[in-house]
Amino acid sequence: MKKFSLVLLLISTIAIFGFSTVKNPDTIIDATIGEPDTLDPHFAYDTASGEVIFNVYECLIQYKGESIQEFEPRLATAVPSVENGLIKEGGKVYVFPIRKGIKFHNGADLTPEDVEYSFERGIIFDPSGGPMWMIIEALFGVYTWEDVVTGYIKEKTGKEVKYSDLFDENGEPLPEYKDLLVGVYKDVLDPAIEVEGDSVVFRLKRPFGPFLHILAQGASWSSVLDKETCIEKGLWDGKADTWWRYHDWEKERSPLYAWENGTGPFKLVEWDRTEQKVILERFDDYWRGPAKIKKVIIWGIDEFSTRKAMLEKGDVDICAVPTQYISQVEGLPGVTVIKGLPRPVVTSLHFNWTVAEGSEYIGSGKLDGNGIPRDFFSDINVRKAFVHAFNYDAFIEDVLQGLGNRVPADLPEGFLGYNPNLPLYKFDLRIAKQALKAAWGGKVWEKGFKMTLLYNTGNEMRQVAAEMLKYYIESLNPKFKIEVQGVQWPNYLSAYKKGLLPAFIIGWLADYPDPHNFIFTYYHSKGVYGGRQGEAYREWAKKNVDELIEKAVQEVDPAKRQKLYEEVQRIAIENYVGMPLYQPQAVRVHRSWLKGWYNNPMRPGDDYYAYWKEE
Repeated sequence: MKKFSLVLLLISTIAIFGFSTVKNPDTIIDATIGEPDTLDPHFAYDTASGEVIFNVYECLIQYKGESIQEFEPRLATAVPSVENGLIKEGGKVYVFPIRKGIKFHNGADLTPEDVEYSFERGIIFDPSGGPMWMIIEALFGVYTWEDVVTGYIKEKTGKEVKYSDLFDENGEPLPEYKDLLVGVYKDVLDPAIEVEGDSVVFRLKRPFGPFLHILAQGASWSSVLDKETCIEKGLWDGKADTWWRYHDWEKERSPLYAWENGTGPFKLVEWDRTEQKVILERFDDYWRGPAKIKKVIIWGIDEFSTRKAMLEKGDVDICAVPTQYISQVEGLPGVTVIKGLPRPVVTSLHFNWTVAEGSEYIGSGKLDGNGIPRDFFSDINVRKAFVHAFNYDAFIEDVLQGLGNRVPADLPEGFLGYNPNLPLYKFDLRIAKQALKAAWGGKVWEKGFKMTLLYNTGNEMRQVAAEMLKYYIESLNPKFKIEVQGVQWPNYLSAYKKGLLPAFIIGWLADYPDPHNFIFTYYHSKGVYGGRQGEAYREWAKKNVDELIEKAVQEVDPAKRQKLYEEVQRIAIENYVGMPLYQPQAVRVHRSWLKGWYNNPMRPGDDYYAYWKEE
């Protein structure tokens, strides 16, 4: 009897010990969805890329803990303020003293010249649809480097010119513009970002309130590169008379596409595109001291069932869990689930009013029952129908498990400019049917149409949203056909950026916590999403909302800014510019042995430097 009791005790002890043993104590495995688009900080504009860049590169300043309004120094030794004398001339000059003794991953020393080069290279590079517009807007009051160049030429010559008209068929400057192109660097860009002693000084064209937010850690576009190594790798050579050769490259052409040399706590070991796996290892010479974790694996596993099984076994430490599956992981032994985290995000469906030529997603390209014309969504009745053919409340309740809320327009609750009294679109198939009968003079109802809606594979919420819209639109008329198709995230992003998608479901995580970051992005003719809604939309935006948006960002009175942003939203709502599907509440799922996690909604992913593992 005693022997039997001892055996039971031994079995129980082993079971308890086995359950409590931390798997892979020196490694964090993060099971996510998809993979990065690129590791070039000046091209990357998605959270999958941003999470890697966040951990291998660094910025001048960082957010303080969970705050999105307070900052701490990072590569700079101080956060500029009026009080410490590092913000001058009424908010037009910012001075950043650069920290000494910091090493890049290849052993090179960080210098102020690296900081100056990083920002100048990013501005010159300014890839189409990329993130550099924020820095360009803050410094120069326009939205692209090409705007800076053509504006300079107009100022000097009085000529209105297109950027493309400045170069010959080989991409070299026409003789009459060569000196002007050199001049735009020497007279405009170089004076805007200068090294003065051990500091880097930014000179803005006019005060711009969100500037520090644009520079804070979490913003890959403000990452600091090693100048010497970048030049060796074939990036901009730092010269005034060659910069145009390095402007707006395709992402794979950049030497930084799948390679890095940052100053961050981790360095890149491998990016396995086949397995959607990024492997990082600890940088032991990191200036804040080595991370507690030696290795990080960020693994894109698109099937939730696979991610869940690995989570249960303890084979992954962090797991992406769509909200509709939260109940499947709640209560799992050794698993922590945190719900209802606020997120400055809006997920929307927007329409392309002029689809790019050659799109495979518009069928025949005609209104003949087998496709749609490229300007299908330029008809307000088509947009109106789609807007009213979506069951928003059911989606939030059933798919998001209630972890989300509706917003009237593409601006999160809690931001300046938000007004809950603005009208919400309602689910009403009667209105949708009437609108489609009126669309294109009745031809849509008579002929029918066929189109494809894409979603990024693994994002089941977007998949369900697309399928819900398909179901209700097709229920109105048997001649209406929508194919829902999943593709990998880089392919989705590429098709969207090229203007090939007739409509696209996409989310926007705030780059910085100011309404301009949403209103400009979604609605301005040069916004990241607004600019991808086709030529017809861009012309409409120039006439209806651009001036209001530009006025709002320069307004210093919060009450006046509120009214201006409300007006932009009213115009967008009345013209059915897009369908704000929901503002999500974040869910965090990880093994309970993971320690050090904190929530900062401006971070693109995990801060692995803060983590360790223990039971």
